[in-house]
Amino acid sequence: MFDPFEPLRRFDRMFNEGSRGTAMPMDLYRSGDTFTVRMDLPGVDPESIDIDVDDRTLTVRADRHQDEHAEGATWVSRERMSGTYARQLTLGRGLALDKISAEYRDGVLTLQIPVAEEAKPRKISVSHSGTGSSPAVEGAGGASGGSSRAGGSSEGSGASSGASGQTVQGEMSSSS
Repeated sequence: MFDPFEPLRRFDRMFNEGSRGTAMPMDLYRSGDTFTVRMDLPGVDPESIDIDVDDRTLTVRADRHQDEHAEGATWVSRERMSGTYARQLTLGRGLALDKISAEYRDGVLTLQIPVAEEAKPRKISVSHSGTGSSPAVEGAGGASGGSSRAGGSSEGSGASSGASGQTVQGEMSSSS
């Protein structure tokens, strides 16, 4: 049967598939000394998930294949993504890259990225020597008494959100 709108539907499908082809929505937050990354990977075979860290670039790839339809059937709508998901994060200094853990459950990949011991805030004791009788002073951040953040940065909390990328203490950013 002739459908005069089929060419438009085909164009719409191509446009939509191209714009969301490798979408891997992600949440990123810091809790204590650990950054948590959650990526939506619905319908992915857990065996196909590949996570690599090269220098300071973390790459996640996974494959999702659609079920075949019955022989002779014609697709009416095909919106679920099929193919390879891919996402890269640039990790900042001060993260324990050798201690990253990953778990896949209910279509969500969760990565735990701990802050390295050497990047954690610490107090530095200031000794006092002289002729006066002033007590020793402890501090780690000047007059405020605060401590420096992981990676030696005094910037924000370490996480910002946005469509174009994320930042995690140091220089962790994202590109899809």
